[in-house]
Amino acid sequence: MDTTIQQLTIFLENRAGRLEEVLHILAEHKVNIVALSLADTSDFGLLRLIVSDPILGQAVLQQRGIVAKLTDVIAIRVPHQAGSLARAIKVIGDAEINIEYMYAFANGEDASAVLKADDLQKVVHHLYKQGFEVWSANEAYNLTSQRLIL
Repeated sequence: MDTTIQQLTIFLENRAGRLEEVLHILAEHKVNIVALSLADTSDFGLLRLIVSDPILGQAVLQQRGIVAKLTDVIAIRVPHQAGSLARAIKVIGDAEINIEYMYAFANGEDASAVLKADDLQKVVHHLYKQGFEVWSANEAYNLTSQRLIL
């Protein structure tokens, strides 16, 4: 099972309408947004997206002059219960793995945390050893009516 997923990373000028432009381009091409994180500075925003088709998403954005980079990340799968994410993060910390960034979402019984770390396969190995799971690329990109994952 493929344990990494690809995230679209986009640098946006910090101006009105720029986020809407990116989202509109993706919608035009039927690229569904699964998860989104937006951080800003005074000059630019950093948009991180998990989408249904990251390669198509990158291509259509670049065709419109928007620089979009693909980044490997993992999405941890935990129960939506107090302390679940803390236990998963402790496993990563105990393995002395640096988490570069993370964003999370909970819905119903499930919670997910998308993260970038300095050694993703080591993260997956230690999480599996402690009974945690990660979403496969197929699960992350192909949302169905079963349940929302991120």
